[in-house]
Amino acid sequence: MKLSALQALVAAIESGSLRSAARRLGLSQPALTKTIRELERELAAPLLERTSKGVLPTAQGKVLYDRALKANKELSTAVDEIRQLDGTMLGELSVGAVPVAVMLLLPETLRTFSRQFPDIKLRLSEELFFAQMQKLRSGQVDVAICGIPDGLASGEFQIETLIETEMVVVVRKGSPRQQARRLQELADAPWVYTGSTHDAGYAKLLFERHGMDGPPSRTIVNSTLALLSLVTAGDYVALMPRQIAVHPMAASFFAIVPLAEEGYRLQVAALIRRESAVAPVVRHFLAHLHRAAHHVNHRPDWDESSSLSC
Repeated sequence: MKLSALQALVAAIESGSLRSAARRLGLSQPALTKTIRELERELAAPLLERTSKGVLPTAQGKVLYDRALKANKELSTAVDEIRQLDGTMLGELSVGAVPVAVMLLLPETLRTFSRQFPDIKLRLSEELFFAQMQKLRSGQVDVAICGIPDGLASGEFQIETLIETEMVVVVRKGSPRQQARRLQELADAPWVYTGSTHDAGYAKLLFERHGMDGPPSRTIVNSTLALLSLVTAGDYVALMPRQIAVHPMAASFFAIVPLAEEGYRLQVAALIRRESAVAPVVRHFLAHLHRAAHHVNHRPDWDESSSLSC
């Protein structure tokens, strides 16, 4: 199976037209058609369905298309890494980060990293923990910056601790639940969970840490915007990093519930897939990330009782 044949299939599926695919690859349409038919004969399976409007992938074509995308990405990454080992810092770096990392760590990291390596193209996605893990496992991101929950298997990822945050209980400004003083008073409140199931989430861990059963979740979200919207527009209760909750942009909408119990302490770390060789660009990015974390950890004005508090 030739790489050029896989590239022809990818172009045909993404373009939806053999003519457009041929133009994209700089080939004639008969040459492209011949390449794809040879691939179909090699696999003894139809890969494209010809219609009056163009071409669509068959079930077999979809399987090969997904694998071809991954193969192309791996080959492209290999070429970039070989050049980086020779000192030529080119290529792309995909980074996933939770909101607290976007706010506290990435501005300084990207400033210094981009200044040193201006030819590296950075792609940043901001999502919550479980989406980050899925993207890291699938190779969609090279580095994930997120909170590390108890029980995360250490063998799957290389984990580098950066900063600590405290997940605090928040409600909308003016909510009657703002008057609660004990965690137990919120046990029957409608909680928003960030996770993949109704049995997982930092809220459940917080209650369990204080010797109580986790509250029933009314809603599960894996989106920062959805979390913010539900809390500000409804009567929901949620957990949020203290640094975000006390930020001036958030403090006008949210209130931290002043509970007697401590919030859920959480280490924010950088995760990469545990591989035999870490790409040079990833190593350099992690070094800049650690420098940014050092500044955050030693900022004299960063205190929970500072002027940022609500």
